Amino acid sequence: MDDLTALRLQIEWGADEALEEAPVNRVGVVAVAAVATLAPPPPPAPAPPADGLGPLRGPSPQGEGENVLARALRVALAATTLEELRAAVAAFDGCGLRDTASHLVFAEGDPAASLLVIGDPPGADEDRSGMPFAGPQGAYLDRMLGSIGLERGRLLLAPLIPWRPPGDRPPSAAELAICMPFVRRLIALVGPRRLLLLGPLAARSLLPQSTSRRRLRGAWVDTVEGVPALPTFGPAELMRSPKDRRAAWADLRLLRRTLDADASGG
Repeated sequence: MDDLTALRLQIEWGADEALEEAPVNRVGVVAVAAVATLAPPPPPAPAPPADGLGPLRGPSPQGEGENVLARALRVALAATTLEELRAAVAAFDGCGLRDTASHLVFAEGDPAASLLVIGDPPGADEDRSGMPFAGPQGAYLDRMLGSIGLERGRLLLAPLIPWRPPGDRPPSAAELAICMPFVRRLIALVGPRRLLLLGPLAARSLLPQSTSRRRLRGAWVDTVEGVPALPTFGPAELMRSPKDRRAAWADLRLLRRTLDADASGG
């Protein structure tokens, strides 16, 4: 990585000031020694749990003894409309991704649509615009949907999580766990007849853990909420890997046949 690329990456991750090569003691040795004699040493930090979800177990700033995951679930369940859910997500401070993202990316489209499309976490284009499936990947998705006669304005589209991870890295297990109550509440409030899951992360996060790897695309699978979901390739995958487009086209045709059968009462 050259220096210019590294600088751009640091700016994208939120670095806003230069650091010196060596630390600077800004309070002075005497002041530090005086403070050390007045305050006992801090207790050692607890070892992280084996499941890697340590941040989920910490006390909530709004409820002593309530961990972040429990608070996310409570806040999500308290929302009774999409507007309330959006406001709850925007105000939720239990996930660090909110602090590094430029915009919240929430569901967009027709809340009364029978099909809810859920895809990858927001990228740079979504983070800048605050809209799901923006930029080149969004245009590619529009072409995918248009190939079977669907328009995004007549569907509801949402990202798996509402904030972009820095540098487009994959979200951690803890970040996913914190955000899942919000996307599951979205499904419950909208009540779609079908889900279209774009990309393996959405499929693994929303389908039962017992779902076999070979059923992560190409067939309808019931989610935990009981809504049939069709896992398939996301736009980013298909733009990178043309060899998968034949299989994606088969999935889209299955989606079209199913929607037609639903409309006719079949």
